[in-house]
Amino acid sequence: MQKLVIKVGTSTLTKGTNRISRGKIEDLARQILALQQQYECIVVSSGAIAAAKQSLELSGSNPIAVKQALAAIGQPNLIRIYQEVFSDFGLKTAQCLLTYQDFRKEISRTNTKNTLNILLQNHFIPIVNENDTVATEEIMFGDNDKLAALTAGLLEADLLVLVSDIDGLYTKDPNQYPDASFIEEVENLEEVRHFGGHTKSQQGTGGMYSKLVAADICLQNNVEMWIVNGKTDAFVLKAMDKEMPFTRFKKNKSKIEHG
Repeated sequence: MQKLVIKVGTSTLTKGTNRISRGKIEDLARQILALQQQYECIVVSSGAIAAAKQSLELSGSNPIAVKQALAAIGQPNLIRIYQEVFSDFGLKTAQCLLTYQDFRKEISRTNTKNTLNILLQNHFIPIVNENDTVATEEIMFGDNDKLAALTAGLLEADLLVLVSDIDGLYTKDPNQYPDASFIEEVENLEEVRHFGGHTKSQQGTGGMYSKLVAADICLQNNVEMWIVNGKTDAFVLKAMDKEMPFTRFKKNKSKIEHG
C-alpha cells in the first residue's frame, strides 16, 4: 500500500464561507473510499477556528490567545463532523493533534510515527491538526501546509496533495494579473521560489509561499507533492486521472507512477 497525505485548509473546508461545509467533507470521504484499494490515507485538516466561529465569538486583549481558545472550542466540533460524515461511508477516523516539537525530538518522532502507522494498519484514517492550545505558528501563518509536509516526510509517504483554492503555482497571482502563466511541473524548486509571494486566502492563513516551504520539506524527504484546486469535486481523483490542472513538484526518482 502506498501512503497518501491529503491536506485540506480552511478555505476549502468552508468553500469560501464562514461555515464548515459537510458537503466538502463528504466529497473527501468519497474520494478516500475510492482510493482505499491502493492508498493508506492520512488527512491533515485545518478548520478548528472556523468550526467555532460559525456559532460564537470570543473577546480578549490577546488576539492570538483568542484564536487558540477558538481552536480549543472548535476542534471537538470539527472532528465530530469528520466522524459523522466519514462513518456514513464506512470509514473510521482518529484524531491526532501535533506540534512542530513532535517532529524535532527523536523520541517524539518515533512515537508519532508508530501511532500513525498502527492507526493505518487497523484501517483508521488519522485526522491530523496542529495542537493550537500550545502552538501558534499555523494560526499565524501556514494553515497546516508545513505540518502536512512534515507528516508526509515522517511517514515516508509517496505523495502529499495540498488542497488549495487555486489550480496550482503561477508566475504571478492570477487573481490580480490576467497574464499569469500556470506552471504544471516543477523539477527545480529554486527556479520557481520567487513566484511564491505571500498571498493568503480569505479564510485560511496559508498562501503560495507556505506551499513552497512545504514543497521544500517534501523534496528533502523524497516525497512528491501536488497543489490541487479543492473547489472542484473529486479533486484528488481528477488530478490522478489528469482531468484537471494541478502543479506537480517532481522528485528525481519517483516512487509512484500516476496515470
